[in-house]
Amino acid sequence: MSFSETSIATDPVQQFSVFVYNQVGRLNDLIALLQSHNVHVMAITVLDTTDSAIVRMVVDDPEKARQLMHDAGFPWKEADVLAVEINDESEIAGVLAALLEAEVNIHYIYSFIKRPQGKAAFALNVEDPEVAAQALNHRSIRVLTQHDISR
Repeated sequence: MSFSETSIATDPVQQFSVFVYNQVGRLNDLIALLQSHNVHVMAITVLDTTDSAIVRMVVDDPEKARQLMHDAGFPWKEADVLAVEINDESEIAGVLAALLEAEVNIHYIYSFIKRPQGKAAFALNVEDPEVAAQALNHRSIRVLTQHDISR
């Protein structure tokens, strides 16, 4: 089942880019904070630099995560990402081909940790999310909404 562009636009998947200093245990502090308040990390990647790191993640309860990070003093930015569900790795090529055909540049991509019913998914930051979603839906590739990943 695919979703229309309208449903994605009204309920996009939220990504948090959280700034953390490179010190032992800081990532653990962030994840433990979320976990202790029943916020589940659905997808995560870490970009490391010399003094700090950017933790990009998708959670199942963005509203609660936002408040927790604010209260704990974690600086973050928020952005919409496309989340694409696939059956297995063999379908990645079809996703990439759809985006190539639509001439949509991919800035970065990372995978979800777990999806229901054994399906895989990944988060995409792309140049033009609306065109990307249309191209994927045209090929019957499922683009997820925030509601789809919430528990």
